[in-house]
Amino acid sequence: MGHAHHDHSHAETAAPTSGRVLWLGLLITAGFALVEALAGWWSSSLALMGDAGHMLTDASALGIGALAARFSRVGPNRRYSYGLKRAELVGALINVLFMYAVVGLIAVAALRRLNDPVAVDAITVVGIGLLGLLVNVIVAWLLHRGEQTLNTRGAMLHVMGDLLGSLAAVVAGLVILGTSWMPIDPILSLLVCALIVVSSTRLLLSALNVVMAAVPDGLDLDDITQAMEACDPAVHSIHHVHVWALSSSTTALSAHVEVDDLTRWPAIQTAIATCLERRFGIDHPTLQPELRSASAVCRPC
Repeated sequence: MGHAHHDHSHAETAAPTSGRVLWLGLLITAGFALVEALAGWWSSSLALMGDAGHMLTDASALGIGALAARFSRVGPNRRYSYGLKRAELVGALINVLFMYAVVGLIAVAALRRLNDPVAVDAITVVGIGLLGLLVNVIVAWLLHRGEQTLNTRGAMLHVMGDLLGSLAAVVAGLVILGTSWMPIDPILSLLVCALIVVSSTRLLLSALNVVMAAVPDGLDLDDITQAMEACDPAVHSIHHVHVWALSSSTTALSAHVEVDDLTRWPAIQTAIATCLERRFGIDHPTLQPELRSASAVCRPC
């Protein structure tokens, strides 16, 4: 069995600029989430407090991405043979549980507020909401100009989702200014709660997919197998193909490669590994060669 090596070590690294951008986005987002939460408490606006909770999910997502970039530089050791690539899963699960608790608290408060409306300082709500829109635009710009990794793209989705939360707070404030209809605040708070649940659940499902060694999204086993079989005329067939994510940035594969001529194996192995990395982003392949005449004794994996 052979592991296909390229010109990189097991401690593959995310570009330092990616980590710096994520940390900067985290500081900006978390700082404004605190400001927004205090403003929501001061103005009695659940819409602002709900949006602050949503921005906290964004900050958590940015933190997970930044930690993932940091831990990706920790190489394997005798205890952790893959290094600490999956530490981001622990953070993701903690993040989801924490945000479900936040949603529960906001939703309960919103339902109570529907039955017993409270006066809201609409001017503060509109002002902070507009500032929130500006903050999200700045963070989105930082992420866009940085290295485009899986972490930054995932963080971008969170930030764009939070734009809706800030917009909801602005709408609530304007409606109250124009009509004095206070129920709009808890109604939009419940909408923001729904956004948090959706984003948190997506993160949970992504983490569980990695834990369950599911084939990563966007990859198809049949396409991968066919591409491997077309790499060299000496390849007779590919079987026992397994593809899974070691982390959000590293994808692994193991497969049995049935060949007609074992003397060509080094060239075949290199060709398959190059194809997997360039076409599918699979950078951790382990390939087991089998001579065609002996493949009948291979047992299912």
